[in-house]
Amino acid sequence: MTASHLVAESVWKTIESTHSVNEEQLSILHFLFGKNFERATRIVDRRGVKKISGEPSGRFIFQVVGESRRKEEYFCFAEHYCACYSFFYDVINRAEQLCCKHQLAARLAGSLGACIEVKVSDEQLAVLLSEL
Repeated sequence: MTASHLVAESVWKTIESTHSVNEEQLSILHFLFGKNFERATRIVDRRGVKKISGEPSGRFIFQVVGESRRKEEYFCFAEHYCACYSFFYDVINRAEQLCCKHQLAARLAGSLGACIEVKVSDEQLAVLLSEL
């Protein structure tokens, strides 16, 4: 894990424990993630993050809207994966970013409790995940 990842994890843990974010934390996250963090905050402000949870297991995945007017929605695990093109191109292939804006939006909304909660059965969640 890089130093940037460690700093980001420390900030995320603090935000998750308090369910709030202050200016210093925003500044650090902006420094680490740049334009992707700015875009992620816009997505969260527009209530563009759904947390789809399976019942009774509690397992979940995020569904995050894109910024374009076409209303794309991407499934992602905030810390590990996103189905968007940018994740594969900028994060995986070129390693220019630590994560994509959808992952950041999911992490921020999840940490602040600012996502739309959707409950489904574990079977429905399994079907959803099988289609990724």
